[in-house]
Amino acid sequence: MSSLEKLQEQMLEGVSRTFALTIPQLPPELCLVVSNAYLLCRIVDTIEDEPTLPVGQKRSFCNRFSKVVLGEEKAEEFASDLAPLLSSSTIPAEQELIKNTPQVIRLTHGFSDDQRRAMERCVRIMAEGMARFQEKEGPAGLDNLEEMELYCYYVAGVVGEMLTDLFCLYSPRIAENREAMMKYAVSFGQGLQMTNILKDIWEDRERSACWLPRDIFAEAGYDLNELSSDGNRENFTVGIHKLVGISYGHLEDALAYSLLIPKSETGLRKFCLWAIGMALLTLRNIHANRNYTNGAEVKISRRSVKATILATRVTANSDLLLRALFRFTGSSLSRA
Repeated sequence: MSSLEKLQEQMLEGVSRTFALTIPQLPPELCLVVSNAYLLCRIVDTIEDEPTLPVGQKRSFCNRFSKVVLGEEKAEEFASDLAPLLSSSTIPAEQELIKNTPQVIRLTHGFSDDQRRAMERCVRIMAEGMARFQEKEGPAGLDNLEEMELYCYYVAGVVGEMLTDLFCLYSPRIAENREAMMKYAVSFGQGLQMTNILKDIWEDRERSACWLPRDIFAEAGYDLNELSSDGNRENFTVGIHKLVGISYGHLEDALAYSLLIPKSETGLRKFCLWAIGMALLTLRNIHANRNYTNGAEVKISRRSVKATILATRVTANSDLLLRALFRFTGSSLSRA
């Protein structure tokens, strides 16, 4: 393993415990490129989440980073301009990631042309979409479910498309199912992202952000302008129930996506199934405790993570058992 690859592994562990767990399940050649792709996406995400950057500046840095990935701007200049502007709200691991952008990009530019095209497309769409939604960010939520799903596409659905392309480039046998997998790829990403949005409602609220759809809650008789963790939330929980059902439906699609991966590709299946299992358990916690007031109350335990890993290891090569495990785990949930 080269020094750059070791650095990439360390940065991945610093910015995401979940992906530092799932990505190494992939075959080595895929692990390297998917780790790099994740870090590229995390750089865009860091720009979006930095509270001290004005919207216009966020858009500028997002556009500049797209050019960096394309090789049209120097990564060193991008990093040296952005790093000093990050506040203490950005975790140290993400600040280090921004400083090490040139090293990340050096690896990016060493991949095949087809791999780079998939990654460049993902970063461009994500950067454009995140910048667009920064202008809509506020405590009162998004206009409707369609807007929420569009936001989820920019943040995660496009990642599902990129991963599908990378998987197909890795294996001609997987590529035979590319069309069918692409039908579920966006839904896979949206299911994971909607689950995160539901888990993080109150943490987002603390920074005056809300990614919930106003129309879903208005139908339930709740105004998101009045969102408060200590207020009367009976009608609010009705809206949460509806979104849990929609998210569950996306996770069903994610399972269908995973089952299109050949059984012989155990590592790829585990990569997908661990993410699905952890999201499904989180949804189950939210459904059981719709009056939660912080993400810690519905976050799954380490024991649950270990159980997910064990269960999927045992069932990874059996479509029948995987479907049964999904239905059993989500037995309290229903698709909206």
